Amino acid sequence: MIAEGSSGGTIRRPVVAIIGGGVSGAGVAYHLTHSSIGTPPAILVFEPRGELGRGLAYDTADPAHRINVPAARMSLLPDRPEDFVEWIGRTDAVADDPDAHRPDGSLYPRRHVFGAYVASALSPLLRNGSVRHRRARVTEVRRDGTLWQIFDSQGGQCFADFVVIATSHPAPSTPGALRSLEGHPRFVADSTVPGSLDAIRPLDRLLIVGNGLTAADIVASLARTGHRGPVTSISRRGLRSRGHAPNPQDPFGEFEAAPAHSAAALLRSVRRTIDDAKLAGLTWHAVIDQVRSHGHAIWQNLPVAERCRIARHIRPYWDVHRFRIAPQVEDVLEQAIAEGRMEVLAASVLNAKRDDEAIHVELKRRNGSPVERSFDAVVVTTGPAHGGILKSQAWLSKLHDQSHLRLDPTGLGIACTDRSEAIGGDDRPDPTLLISGPLARGTFGELMGLPQISEHAAFVANELARKVSARNVRT
Repeated sequence: MIAEGSSGGTIRRPVVAIIGGGVSGAGVAYHLTHSSIGTPPAILVFEPRGELGRGLAYDTADPAHRINVPAARMSLLPDRPEDFVEWIGRTDAVADDPDAHRPDGSLYPRRHVFGAYVASALSPLLRNGSVRHRRARVTEVRRDGTLWQIFDSQGGQCFADFVVIATSHPAPSTPGALRSLEGHPRFVADSTVPGSLDAIRPLDRLLIVGNGLTAADIVASLARTGHRGPVTSISRRGLRSRGHAPNPQDPFGEFEAAPAHSAAALLRSVRRTIDDAKLAGLTWHAVIDQVRSHGHAIWQNLPVAERCRIARHIRPYWDVHRFRIAPQVEDVLEQAIAEGRMEVLAASVLNAKRDDEAIHVELKRRNGSPVERSFDAVVVTTGPAHGGILKSQAWLSKLHDQSHLRLDPTGLGIACTDRSEAIGGDDRPDPTLLISGPLARGTFGELMGLPQISEHAAFVANELARKVSARNVRT
């Protein structure tokens, strides 16, 4: 970490430790190595998976799991949105997957293909030593003077000048009414665990608690492996993720020129713009796409109290329009519903009990009396427990206890500034501790989609480059 200086002295290379090697962390590492810094930092990425860039989303080997936006809108490089599609062309990555191509010319590859694309971008950086991959889990992060000391699951220790937290969201939390089912062989509390659906039998009566993208993936995965039993999917409002527009559309609307300053005003503006879009022959998809692209500016103009209102009241409606399912997955769901094998209900679980024969669940219908249903398997897909992020891993919990981190007021992630610097318990930002990716959502707004994640990774890398340039010191 020591380099020769131009006047004969030496310059200590600052160390950047990135915790989490999914797209958020790998993106920061990639862009930081390509930034114009005189003496580049030593970059160390902590990621237990075998390759950088896959993370939880793109490490799946399930053929039913596909990217949920067209490949033409997915790229590690914000200024080159066509990079992923070009990589697919060069590598023939979907040659064995004719279903990836849609009639309108769009491309929806399997999710592991995008993971391979990001991993390939990091590969030369790993080979030449620009980035080091520490295949381990972080167990503790401790302040040591001006540096951070990091301990990992392989017994390693290192010191870093800067730490970037780029970890995944925490797993879903089991609803209290379903905790009596813990330990049941066909109760799946976290479907992201490999093999978690293997115990579900072909004719099992299945209850899915949650109607979002994960629920859709589960239906598609089980259909692929031969599940033919009835499926009941519930959420409090009975909403489920929508599909894509029938034809490609450019984003429509203007939300930056006269930004809304309240949740109610924003909702009115979106509804009014959707009406205008209809008159122009467009669907709501074009408007939501524009809201996404203007998401950061929209969010910055909202007071914290209004952000909290959106997170509490509007987010479920936003999520089902914003997070669209791939057409291949939508086809599976529509067929299951048309054949009467799947129903989507507006309901919540009141209680659950089990016996040797079945799992008996009392459901509270949103507009009806409670009803008891019997199932053979139950899967929880209620989404990440955003508010539990600081308790999800011991090292995060300790940083919180030591006032280095705190939860964002919206409950969507970790509190940080508009420069992505973590805000501690004393309300002061730490310029050496940064948040990358969806965990910064409470400050930056729309940070769940791949285009926004890539942009934010590049932004964090630029912030680090500026800090590293200032930190380069002669020894």
